Amino acid sequence: MKSTLVIVPALNEAENIGHVVQNLKTTSPWLDVLVIDDGSTDQTAEVARTQGAKVISLPVNLGIGGAVQTGFLYAVKNHYDVALQVDGDGQHRAEEIKKLIDPILLGEADVTIGSRFLAKTSYKSAIPRRLGIYILSKTIQSVVRKSYTDPTSGFRAYNQKALRVVSTHYSTDYPEPDSIVTLVKNGLRVIEVSVEMDARLSGNSSITPFKSGYYMVKVSLAIILNSMMSKIWPD
Repeated sequence: MKSTLVIVPALNEAENIGHVVQNLKTTSPWLDVLVIDDGSTDQTAEVARTQGAKVISLPVNLGIGGAVQTGFLYAVKNHYDVALQVDGDGQHRAEEIKKLIDPILLGEADVTIGSRFLAKTSYKSAIPRRLGIYILSKTIQSVVRKSYTDPTSGFRAYNQKALRVVSTHYSTDYPEPDSIVTLVKNGLRVIEVSVEMDARLSGNSSITPFKSGYYMVKVSLAIILNSMMSKIWPD
């Protein structure tokens, strides 16, 4: 098995992070687990270390984009072959990781995205959220001419080539949809695989209805602007 790093961004996830790390370690003991403590004010870092994870504690809250990009930089610096992104709230199942890694190891993709909607799964989501995801999906399709059913999914895997892109070019706020455009524009093969996901273990999501509306507008504009940019590394 090639060297694989799991990047787990976490903000005040002390109630969940222990279970997440333990499940990763138990299900796939060959993985290296790195928790990015994004300026938490609870015991997130301590709990993660207790369960055997490596931890980088950011001195201030950078947001999801900055936290995940910290993990990408770590993966590049330490020459990992594959890096996975897994949420710290328990939504992403460790048992599904193999589905994400296999296409990369077989040379079929540079990036894989775990999708809740590519095929029928047990996951249930509110209608407004599904509508928002649909709008983002169509916006992305209009600029890259490829269809993605779950562009907001943070359950992803990257090979070294893709890591070199996202470690240097990654949006700060809610970067998942925008990064698809960046990756595809730079010639990377981004595919979706169907996965099962769960509701967060405990606590509440930081995305409120107001933030969801703001997020939709902001990310849609970012996607359109990003589509006008030149490639990071011209041919």
